[in-house]
Amino acid sequence: MAEHRAEVVTGAAVLAVALAFVVYATQGADLVSSGSYPLTASFRSVEGITVGSDVRLAGVKVGTITDLSLNPVTFFADATIAVQDRIVLPVDSAILISSEGLLGGNYVEILPGGSLDNLAPGDEIEDTQGSVSLISLLMAFVGGKSDTAAAPVAP
Repeated sequence: MAEHRAEVVTGAAVLAVALAFVVYATQGADLVSSGSYPLTASFRSVEGITVGSDVRLAGVKVGTITDLSLNPVTFFADATIAVQDRIVLPVDSAILISSEGLLGGNYVEILPGGSLDNLAPGDEIEDTQGSVSLISLLMAFVGGKSDTAAAPVAP
């Protein structure tokens, strides 16, 4: 009888810990998207970005990527972004994919514009910059030619 009681108590403890973890993960991942509005953007490349990636403004998380899909007409990656309701962005804002450092992950950064008109829910941010491949940059640096080469001297 004591063995069964220990098993029941252990099972209840495991369930309580699992439930606490689910509640914590839901709050930390912002899975509840109430209080946000959607914006769209089209990128040449979204390398390093996935659904759930952070969207930051001045280094502060203000939203998340909610959908990524390939546009079959333009062959660009269309992204849907959920931005917090309290953040109002000018229509000339820019959006780009940034890196946290050499070994860090990527995130989406919003650079606010100066227009007096604001983006409405469902609007598209047109000024975009996709991710830059570190390998491509290194290959260009290693195999690239310098524009500062000495010109031949005329006799």
